[in-house]
Amino acid sequence: MAAELVEAKNMVMSFRVSDLQMLLGFVGRSKSGLKHELVTRALQLVQFDCSPEVFKKIKELYETRYNKKGSEVAAAPAPHRADALALHSSYDRGSAVPRTLPAASIDYPALYGKYLNGLGRLPPKAAKPEVRLVKLPFYTTLDELLKPTELVPQNNEKLQESPCIFALTPRQVELIRNSRELQPGVKSVQVVLRICYTDTSSPQEDQYPPNIAVKVNHSYCSVPGYYPSNKPGVEPKRPCRPINLTHLMYLSAATNRITVTWGNYGKSYSVGLYLVRQMTSAELLQRLKTIGIKHPELCKALVKEKLRLDPDSEIATTGVRVSLICPLVKMRLSVPCRAETCAHLQCFDAVFYLQMNEKKPTWMCPVCDKPAPYDQLIIDGLLSKILTECEDADEIEYLVDGSWCPIRAEKERSCSPQCPILVLGSSDVNGLLATANGTGENGKAPADVVDLTLDSSSSEEDEEEDE
Repeated sequence: MAAELVEAKNMVMSFRVSDLQMLLGFVGRSKSGLKHELVTRALQLVQFDCSPEVFKKIKELYETRYNKKGSEVAAAPAPHRADALALHSSYDRGSAVPRTLPAASIDYPALYGKYLNGLGRLPPKAAKPEVRLVKLPFYTTLDELLKPTELVPQNNEKLQESPCIFALTPRQVELIRNSRELQPGVKSVQVVLRICYTDTSSPQEDQYPPNIAVKVNHSYCSVPGYYPSNKPGVEPKRPCRPINLTHLMYLSAATNRITVTWGNYGKSYSVGLYLVRQMTSAELLQRLKTIGIKHPELCKALVKEKLRLDPDSEIATTGVRVSLICPLVKMRLSVPCRAETCAHLQCFDAVFYLQMNEKKPTWMCPVCDKPAPYDQLIIDGLLSKILTECEDADEIEYLVDGSWCPIRAEKERSCSPQCPILVLGSSDVNGLLATANGTGENGKAPADVVDLTLDSSSSEEDEEEDE
């Protein structure tokens, strides 16, 4: 091992500036500065962190320089390395003070792979599938601070710790400080930690490992707890969401240290760090109103398609009823909405649907109980128009030609008066009786009016008095 270190140092001492920059960029160190600074930094790398990948890279650069002198292209710095996720200032282990460096001088995937788990996780030459996390409607990603990186156990203990060191750029610090507050102490621009299963087959939902704890610098960060379960024998569920680290971080050029404690029980997990802007349900509703309204004519064509005669069916559908009451809150719809993937015409209210998913994200259609993600939601333009034109009914029926008619309640139709109703026992009865022997308003003889408030015995007494 000592011989390899001496050989590596000798090769580094013979490097040109371009070679030094390629080596330092490969491991995520700063590539800026004069040649003697680059040499010092590279020698420190060899002395303290010379992994087999680093030694192989040094040997490769040395052989490229001296064995293939005619190849100037191979000796030039690779441009794609300079463009790789230049988001943060680097942490130079050879210096006690963090430095803010030009954005294009840092290779952050290598930097984070270096520090996370304490392993020399350097980017392989062959492209491998990466772990991807699902997009969250209430979080807009501004920067990817750390690509999803696997949590690797260091020993056979059940409780493992994985550290990560990084720093924010002045631009990112400014974004956080200037963002509005969603609530006291909670900024809309945040640094969040996301954890999921290590699975490259499809985008992964957030999933916490057992016994998770997250420490930011010197303080532990709160992690969402379990939902209480009222059903016997049913385990409580835990909402796995992005963990906001912002309030515990140094909003400066200083480095931040994050330590993830997790239970090693056989399953593999990956963590990622992101700079995000948290959205509200009102903002998502406004965005949906801007880009998600389906034209009434398209909705009408969909109705016709649903009611089109099926030659294989013996029953002809002449119409379909749609309620104007939201199934979520049992109130009249204000913004009728459904998912493009739903097979039904019934809508729910977008306002309440977004508010409910803001508190507890499930993104399930309340009508058919199938997934209704935000990017699949549409506002029904035809039903929106109907809601403004039909204010006295809670249900409508679509007909085969795409038209519609209101459905009145059966009780309302059966109780509709066909002629004036006489209110018995009212003060108007005497007035009606007084006009019984006279003429009506139009000069016609009015109909006989019988006062039902009088019982039979009283009427007989009146007849005796007349005699």
